[in-house]
Amino acid sequence: MNPPNPDFRGNKSALPSKPCAACGRPMVWRKRWARTWAEVKYCSDACRQGKGKGA
Repeated sequence: MNPPNPDFRGNKSALPSKPCAACGRPMVWRKRWARTWAEVKYCSDACRQGKGKGA
């Protein structure tokens, strides 16, 4: 799978990002999230389990 932005060419700032639903930190597109990027809401397992609320 290729990154969704054709201008990527190794420049990570060209990748899409969105905030984590629990902690608000920006998440940058990852290759393993390529098929599910629209459904990705949390940056980590800790945030997914609700432990990242105070961060």
